[in-house]
Amino acid sequence: MTPASVNPLKQNHLIKSANLYLNFIPKLHFSSSSSSSLQTSQNSHSRPLSNPFYNLLPETQNPNKIVDLISSSLKQTNSQLSLSLLQNDIKPLIPHLGSHEIARVLLRFQSDCFSALTFFNWVKNDLGIKLSSHNYCYIVHILSWSKNFSLAMELLCELIDFVKDGSNCEDVFESLVLCSKDCNFDPVVFDMLLKGYMRKGMVREGFKTFRKTLEVGFLPSVISCNFLLNGLLRLNFVDQCWLVYEEMGRVGIRPNSHTFNILTHVFCKDRNIDKVNDFLERMEEEGFDPDLVTYNTLISSYCRKGRLNDAFYLYRIMYRRGVIPDLVSYTALMNGLCKEGRVREAHQLFHRMVHRGLNPDIVSYNTLISGYCKGGMMQESKHLMHEMIGNGICPDGFSCRVLVEGYEKQGRLLSALNLVVELRRFGVSISSDIYHHLMVSLCHEGRPFAAKKLLERIRQDGYAPKPDIYTELIESFCRCDSAAEALLLKDEMVHRGIKADLVSYRALICCLCKTGKSRDAESLMEEMLKSGILPDEKICRAMIHCYCKQLDTDKAELLLSFFAKEFQIFDTESYNCLVGVYTEAGDMDKLMELQDRMMKVGFAPNSLTCKYVIHGLLKATRLDGHKSLVN
Repeated sequence: MTPASVNPLKQNHLIKSANLYLNFIPKLHFSSSSSSSLQTSQNSHSRPLSNPFYNLLPETQNPNKIVDLISSSLKQTNSQLSLSLLQNDIKPLIPHLGSHEIARVLLRFQSDCFSALTFFNWVKNDLGIKLSSHNYCYIVHILSWSKNFSLAMELLCELIDFVKDGSNCEDVFESLVLCSKDCNFDPVVFDMLLKGYMRKGMVREGFKTFRKTLEVGFLPSVISCNFLLNGLLRLNFVDQCWLVYEEMGRVGIRPNSHTFNILTHVFCKDRNIDKVNDFLERMEEEGFDPDLVTYNTLISSYCRKGRLNDAFYLYRIMYRRGVIPDLVSYTALMNGLCKEGRVREAHQLFHRMVHRGLNPDIVSYNTLISGYCKGGMMQESKHLMHEMIGNGICPDGFSCRVLVEGYEKQGRLLSALNLVVELRRFGVSISSDIYHHLMVSLCHEGRPFAAKKLLERIRQDGYAPKPDIYTELIESFCRCDSAAEALLLKDEMVHRGIKADLVSYRALICCLCKTGKSRDAESLMEEMLKSGILPDEKICRAMIHCYCKQLDTDKAELLLSFFAKEFQIFDTESYNCLVGVYTEAGDMDKLMELQDRMMKVGFAPNSLTCKYVIHGLLKATRLDGHKSLVN
């Protein structure tokens, strides 16, 4: 029975039944692409279950017609507009646009890459359907077959990210091979995959793709092989680098000069530098003469390993082979000489370089300046710095740092300070790290006033000191017993919104106690406690010693108990200091009472305490004997 022979009433009933069935059935297996990020090969090839009721529906409501409807729209002149209009007409069918249907549309337009890409972007961007890996593979094949390599590469990288972030463990290479059976493809797509992995930094996956590509009989380009070699080199996979090179030779991929330059770096990392002549001969057999990059790489490697004779041998070979050394060649050799303390020879080589028409750069000058500084020849270093400025080359952070450290090593911090002032006069920008280093060094050398003066000068240029600079200055002032200057700095910190730390408070309290200003020290400790900083043993010791020196035993005992009860600081040295005051006075009754009270708090006497007690008893005995004689 055909639909035309059905009674109209009955036909309306069947259409209603079909609509009811279409809305009632759950979403089928093939439409899961709308909710899953990536589908497996099995899911992406699932076929829809046909239902006889579908054919009774209008075309725009028949799931079996969705591919035909989309294909018709894509054939219109303005396919993008046609798809937008179609989207509203087939809205009930969108949930049935699964991975299989998407693949069918793409395959129908494999010879029309523009329509295929328009459809692909419409599904991904306008409909918001998450495509399967096979959908991506089809569009990549279509674009690469049409020589749209940049678009194909962009989508291939997107596919790599999707697979990497997905929960399933799909292999992009295998998916590309599988999809190539259904559509036209260009083997260059496998070469692009290798490049894509390297672009994403996925070197291990790139190496696997290289081997798989060879296994299926395709040859990657030498450019892709070079990308892979570079990636493996960065990860120090030296053995894999040589394996790739051997495979290239086996299958007939001809290396280029860039390949050998990469292999030169591999060769140097392999630490088998003795075979350099064999390597150079192999290059020549392949038809490539070692170029400047090759020689520079080998010379640098020899210099790093301290093999200067071999490095200079290559330097001489360069001239014989018509390869003229450049700045990199000379700088590497100068650096090697400086490392061995042969700075004068390095300077001679520098003059030879200039004589041959090469203009030295900042790296060349820094190499010599560093060499002279390490050798303690500061006059020569400074002369080179002036020469560099005279040639229009501004010293950088490295130049300034090695000069400052050179003066510091000789104990000439003021010379380093004068150098910085001179450089500022020349308009040279001094980094904050150098200023920081100079101020800390001045503080450690006991020159806090010079450090503070430098701070005041550079602050005018917008330099904002770190909190630890204030701490260093406060500590240095306190070591010089300049408590007033240190307290001014602490007030400045507070004004600038910088919170003083335990180190600063400890230095200040200890300095005040040392100079007998116990009340100021106690006030400062109260301020410290209010700011949430707890005292340590050194603060406790300084304050107890201060009160003991002032023979204020009551205050000392009170503080000792306070530190023990509130902060669990049981400093035996402080306790013994208090015991010593009583023993010197020979008042054994008060000493024994003190010991009882302290033991209740938690203090336990040690050997020094016992020594003090014995000394006190002897002193008390002598005093009693002296009184008896007097009486």
